[in-house]
Amino acid sequence: MVRLNSAVGSRWWAPAMAILAVALSVEAAEVARYDNYRLYRVTPHSEAQLRSVAAMEQASDSLIFLETARKLGDRFDIVVAPHKLADFTETLESDYIPHELIEQNVQRAFDEERVRLTNKRAKGPFDWNDYHTLEEIHAWLDQLASEHPKEVELLDAGRSHQNRTMKGVKLSYGPGRPGVFLEGGIHAREWISPATVTYILNQLLTSEDAKVRALAEKFDWYVFPNANPDGYAYTFQVNRLWRKTRKAYGPFCYGADPNRNWDFHWAEQGTSNNACSDTYHGSEAFSEVETRSLAAFVEKLRGKLGAYIAFHSYSQLLLFPYGHTGEHSPNHQDLNEIAEATVKSLAKRYGTQYKYGNVYDAIYPASGSSVDWSYGAQDVKIAYTYELRPDGDAWNGFVLPPNEIVPTGEETLDSLITLLEESSARGYYDEKH
Repeated sequence: MVRLNSAVGSRWWAPAMAILAVALSVEAAEVARYDNYRLYRVTPHSEAQLRSVAAMEQASDSLIFLETARKLGDRFDIVVAPHKLADFTETLESDYIPHELIEQNVQRAFDEERVRLTNKRAKGPFDWNDYHTLEEIHAWLDQLASEHPKEVELLDAGRSHQNRTMKGVKLSYGPGRPGVFLEGGIHAREWISPATVTYILNQLLTSEDAKVRALAEKFDWYVFPNANPDGYAYTFQVNRLWRKTRKAYGPFCYGADPNRNWDFHWAEQGTSNNACSDTYHGSEAFSEVETRSLAAFVEKLRGKLGAYIAFHSYSQLLLFPYGHTGEHSPNHQDLNEIAEATVKSLAKRYGTQYKYGNVYDAIYPASGSSVDWSYGAQDVKIAYTYELRPDGDAWNGFVLPPNEIVPTGEETLDSLITLLEESSARGYYDEKH
């Protein structure tokens, strides 16, 4: 151990602490802007082109990959910083890689959203006419527990890296019922996820529709709208496109992808070992306190939990295990048939079309997800991920207009009724209580 002379140490310590304080205040105050960042859609026509574009994600932090192609026919949606435009387009053109400019100024959509949210802050009761901050969502959960003490119990799964509460609720209409876990907001920028989860929770509690009432009272519901509270708060305060947690990994890289951090085939497929990457899997499985805490909570429900449903955006997909391999899960046929019925039900109200399938084949390889972990490590055999509105053709799907919140919630609840009815008819909850 190296020891410092106390006088020297104090001379070093005070400036260092001052620098740290400044750094922390900058993180809290500086808003990330994307002025004149451009959005390109890139569609490789050969394996060599696919590898070339994929390599850019690891090579530069001036490129933000909103969509990543995994096979020929897929596309990349890439946000490019102004100072990187010349290099980026020159690389594509020299390799004859097809591309098109989709948006000249990405910041425009974020500015419109921020102005709208700022203007609505003085509004009345919690509703689904717009998106809500973490504090507003947590206050609403507190209100539910206060107003419905017999049915709603506040849940605390622990604290985030920045000491925010991992807050949820249990909704129950009596003992001895199988459990359903609803996870929202694990990817911070996907605001429609917690909005949809809170919409569903409200309907389960207040709807007078017979099918909704039957569904609500058949199960015990464990609902966590914001599984990544630090990241979600950061998208409101600093960087609208932030996806990960907020734990520091070195001087310039923050966060791990909390949906690549679970201890089931961790770091095998579709992840990155680059701490600055949006798909960084963390330093080890459950390196993030958020995933570790949520997993510990779910483990306490082993034997009771019958279904684990996670909500993401975007692309209009209904996905099920596995993500780490193309090998089918033991009950793949059931999961596939249930998904088929579910997406048909979802389409009835507004005609919204979803695709479905196992993660590896339907979208891309991705290991270490919460849904795969619940299925493979916790034996929860009804495990699905919703990728909500809009469809994959939208570039700014993370900025879904607020007038689509309620329709998204309605059609998703319609489909959830079918999903749980179909799985119940196959006996998946008979031994869960």
